[in-house]
Amino acid sequence: MKLLRDIWLVFGRYFWIFTHNPAWVVIGVVQPLLYLFLFAPLLKPLAATRGFPSGGAYNVFVPGLLVQLGLFGAAGVGFSLISELRIGVIERLRVTPVSRVALLLGRALRDVLTILLQSLILILLALPFGLSINVIGVVVVLALIALIGLLTASVAYAVALWTRSENSYAPIIFTSTLPILLLSGVLLPMGLAPSWLRNIALVNPLSYAVDAARAVFLGHLGDPSVVKGVVIMGVLCLISIVLGARAFGRAVA
Repeated sequence: MKLLRDIWLVFGRYFWIFTHNPAWVVIGVVQPLLYLFLFAPLLKPLAATRGFPSGGAYNVFVPGLLVQLGLFGAAGVGFSLISELRIGVIERLRVTPVSRVALLLGRALRDVLTILLQSLILILLALPFGLSINVIGVVVVLALIALIGLLTASVAYAVALWTRSENSYAPIIFTSTLPILLLSGVLLPMGLAPSWLRNIALVNPLSYAVDAARAVFLGHLGDPSVVKGVVIMGVLCLISIVLGARAFGRAVA
């Protein structure tokens, strides 16, 4: 109970900060919207190409955008933590009885909430373009995106606490996320890729999340890829929470 109370207290503080600057919700969804407006129409001629999943270009492309949003939306959260390190906020937490796990989860859940709001905006704006959805499918995909956001945020906070510098944090996070993103097939399905690239993508856990999201949006809720993607993201999420909590524990020890 104490852990839940601590998480709620930390979440409340950072949610209050979020409510005083809600423009970040809109700012975070601008890049995916540009992909939706300017790139997705180019996929329509490819919908009949061998290796392209059936179900329509937008039902294939939008799930990839949501995964991209979950990854990149949480990748930059470490900048605010580095700022707090610099002004001594984390230093002052040493004298508080708040759980170190709560210090991570309270912040990360605020980040996940932001990503989910952005995801809902993106889904609603994609409907006029031809995206077809069902309520259960949306809930499953949002749960998957929440896992991706929590995973990425936990890793980002751990890296921020380790580097303690924007100059080191930025290249590590954004250089590492780019190949992970490209090898997940968020822009184009990996079925269009040569065999050697598909083999490399097999070791990329994010590719299973993309396959799961696409299967859901294509109406295949019972597809094995859905369970596989959720389980993989869930396990990695737990591991990242442990690593992030340990990083916070060392920072305020």
